[in-house]
Amino acid sequence: MHHFSSENATESDEYYGIDPLWSPSDTIYPARDAERSQHSFDQVGTRFIASLDAPIGLFDSGAGGLTILSALRQELPCENYIYFGDTAHCPYGLRSDAEVIKLSSQASQFLIDQGAKLIVVACNTASQTALNTLRATFAVPFVGVVPAVKPAARATKKGRIGVAATNQAAKALYLRQLIDEFAEGIEVYAVGCPELVTLVEQGELDGSGVEEVVRHALQPLLAKNVDVIVLGCTHFPALRPVIERITDHRVHVIDSGSAVARRTRSVLNAEALMRQANSASANGELRLWCSGNPAAFSAVSSKLLGYPVVATQTTL
Repeated sequence: MHHFSSENATESDEYYGIDPLWSPSDTIYPARDAERSQHSFDQVGTRFIASLDAPIGLFDSGAGGLTILSALRQELPCENYIYFGDTAHCPYGLRSDAEVIKLSSQASQFLIDQGAKLIVVACNTASQTALNTLRATFAVPFVGVVPAVKPAARATKKGRIGVAATNQAAKALYLRQLIDEFAEGIEVYAVGCPELVTLVEQGELDGSGVEEVVRHALQPLLAKNVDVIVLGCTHFPALRPVIERITDHRVHVIDSGSAVARRTRSVLNAEALMRQANSASANGELRLWCSGNPAAFSAVSSKLLGYPVVATQTTL
């Protein structure tokens, strides 16, 4: 477990708003996705042109990013979506930075080849490690995810918050920077919970065995008497009911799904890429891909999304 205590941080300006989004090169204005993507276009000397009907692409190491997809479909139901779960290489949180950057680049290229007009990096580890490289490499706009430290800092009454993350994310410098910037005077405890990723990937979302694993994983945070837990991995919201139950609903649980969805809407507007609703197709389509076993991924995805879906396998 990693304990960070920030003493010299100051409150960020309101560019950050309520959307907890950050990339390694955005230390001053963390949420300027639209400006960054335009800057990327200017640098490569070309303007990215996409059909408004082109899909929003998402990728994750596995099924966790489907929690982000659900938030996106609620916020932007008219959009078409294509999701890639890199299940053959899951989890990213136990891999080296170089591996995560390579896998994220391959996933992004796949989504672009499928016609994606914008890519949501629906994985905390990939966002932290690869987002800067992806923005410098590809012309499409990117939206990333990071733990919702700022809203957690605002929500805590005890001044003690916990961050449940992957092993790599729990140790990352970026988390310390987020805490320094947005959690002045607040005790922040981070713990790696890779076993929770495994539960979700196996479709094990409830039951006494799941409860026991979740309780054990979060015990280091609960022992510190935190009153807010940030779900710092997109897999973890799938276990929210269990987390709330084992904490007797006395701990406020926060994730980044709705903030990422709002941010995506903002970037689509800024880039004039929003799909227009029409009577023929009120709701957009969803295509699901994975790099591992498609039957297993289809089953887990259907369980997480709450409706039947069928995934297609692709090898990158």
